[in-house]
Amino acid sequence: MGSRIRTMQKQARELGRLRTGYSVPSDDPKKRDRPVKSKTWVLSSHAEHYVAAAAEAWGGEVERWQPQGNGAPQFRVITAAEQLDAILPPGDPLSQANEMWNKGGCARRCDGMTEQISRHPCLCLAEHGPEWHLLRQELRTKDKVCAPTSRLNVVLPDMPDVGVWRVETHSFYAANELAGTVDMVLSGSGGKGLVPVLLRIEPRTRVAGGKTKHFPVVVVEVRGVTTRQALTGPLPTAVALDPTGARAVAAIEAPRPDYLALAEGALTVDDVQDVYRNANAAGHLNDDLVAALKRKAEELKNPAPKPDPEPDEDGVYPAEVVDETEQANTWPAVARAGSAN
Repeated sequence: MGSRIRTMQKQARELGRLRTGYSVPSDDPKKRDRPVKSKTWVLSSHAEHYVAAAAEAWGGEVERWQPQGNGAPQFRVITAAEQLDAILPPGDPLSQANEMWNKGGCARRCDGMTEQISRHPCLCLAEHGPEWHLLRQELRTKDKVCAPTSRLNVVLPDMPDVGVWRVETHSFYAANELAGTVDMVLSGSGGKGLVPVLLRIEPRTRVAGGKTKHFPVVVVEVRGVTTRQALTGPLPTAVALDPTGARAVAAIEAPRPDYLALAEGALTVDDVQDVYRNANAAGHLNDDLVAALKRKAEELKNPAPKPDPEPDEDGVYPAEVVDETEQANTWPAVARAGSAN
């Protein structure tokens, strides 16, 4: 692999968006389009062939679509799929903030304690109290209170090209649950390797203040592997791409070799490098193993000098075993030295 600019983020290209709603023309032509909550996934992209591939895989019709505002025209498809197979890419795929947008862009971006643009304490908390997130629907406006905004990057393994699709949701409940699931997975994988997941649009109901509210929530669940397997460490790529396939099952069921024992038994640096390559191919490398392999390689490169032999209590030195080849080469020299005397 070539060199990289160390101060630049390595970020996969965004191929499109995964949405849980769409807009339809309002009955009043003077008003903006009316938002509609979708029970199935909506995919949008600037590239028509991405959307066409999604329509072929999950149903729906490809259509031209103009995002609200001044965005460039795109393509979208309202699929028939309530769930999608996806993969969490390496690193931290989730970004969250409480945000308020207006025509001038992002007016507020807050981590729940500090508003990042003004550097003041949370403005929504100060203005509306601890239940400020419930006011967004009551106020019927987006420029009075922030929305908990979650952006999750996922890979759709069956779509064309290499890149990520962004799931964006403004649900308070999704914000809590997405962070909990992703952080648990990251605690096991360390942000290394791929994790197979299932994206679902789950209908929810909330009853409060004598009112019943129905709303969709984006749910992420680990797909094709158990919790134990997902939290043990980075999964092999074969498992992430096809967790139910024969190669994936073999990779999961195969016992993990004792790499430390193999390293301790290595006789040459090449043997240590073989252990490293095998562990890397199986997705079993971790910081402790790499440190142990480096330490063993250094020991083999620079072996400690053997101490001089010491006599036992009778004054006898331990015998030195000489192999046949060395003995054959040594005896003529001894004979020559004896005849010279």
